[in-house]
Amino acid sequence: MGTTVYHHDEIKEAAKIIKQGGLISFPTETVYGLGADATNTEAVKKVYLAKGRPSDNPLIVHVNSKEMVEEYVDTIPDKALQLMKIFWPGPLTLIFNLAQNNNLSTSVTANLNTAAFRMPNNFVTLELIRQSATPLVGPSANTSGKPSPTTAIHVLNDLSGKIEGILDDGECEVGIESTVLDMSNPNMPTILRPGAITKEEIEEVIGEIAIDTHLIDEHNAPKSPGMKYKHYSPDTPVVMIDSELDNWEEAVEYYQQLNKTVAILSNKEIVSRLVDYSVFAHYILSDKKDVKSAMHHLFGGLRALDAELLGYNGVILAEGYPEVSQNMGYMNRLKKAANQTFFRK
Repeated sequence: MGTTVYHHDEIKEAAKIIKQGGLISFPTETVYGLGADATNTEAVKKVYLAKGRPSDNPLIVHVNSKEMVEEYVDTIPDKALQLMKIFWPGPLTLIFNLAQNNNLSTSVTANLNTAAFRMPNNFVTLELIRQSATPLVGPSANTSGKPSPTTAIHVLNDLSGKIEGILDDGECEVGIESTVLDMSNPNMPTILRPGAITKEEIEEVIGEIAIDTHLIDEHNAPKSPGMKYKHYSPDTPVVMIDSELDNWEEAVEYYQQLNKTVAILSNKEIVSRLVDYSVFAHYILSDKKDVKSAMHHLFGGLRALDAELLGYNGVILAEGYPEVSQNMGYMNRLKKAANQTFFRK
């Protein structure tokens, strides 16, 4: 199978492929998604196959309106309507109880009685949904377990020959996946996956919410993508440097003594600190410690350094951030990518 890269004004061709049961990677403000007709079981199965994704890991349904959600769910709670008004289109996914008679594929929901819905803030994809006349599943368009794609090239590197096409609309703005909020119990909405929209921002709209403290729990059926399996890991081992320890020099020396080829993923000030340490490669997340910039560059940085270290006995040392609410999305992704945290000897 050949994979065609479509310009963002070639939506009609991409929609035709969706209608025929094919797979199209589409751009969003978070990461590139892998799109298929959410009502077509055979098409959805192709998504799992192309990614190498376990079929018990549910998929987010992408829509272009509140009315499209209403076709599939039992009811949209008032609190969810308030959130939609503020944050849709945008990087917030909401989980609802499904209506008994809905035609979403059970492969989308992993046989749960709930489904996750999002309206992405990207005109190209909203128009793709409209022209396809169906909601689209849209997990990240990468090989399962690898860093999520934030450019069309990332998608092509992972899925070339496995999907029909990619709608290219440049680099994603946010850089990590959406915040997922479980609204199936509207009396206590619960964050299942952190993202760019924080707990405090949600609480400003609807009041107190909870955070699921077991985002990875193999003993529970996952209600949200990213809750069960290892994610975001390049082939090169990743070691997180704790923000409080700030022991970069010690870490570089330690791994160099182990004959590791060291690469640095951090802000510009840390890279400058290490200029005399013969670091093999670096990728700058931000000029100073800026979590929005770090989120934007995280996956691209992991992919770039992994490519530079190909063929080497390498390690990527990555910048950790303080464990506070606004950093939760970044730290969630980095901890899943990292094999360990470096501590003092």
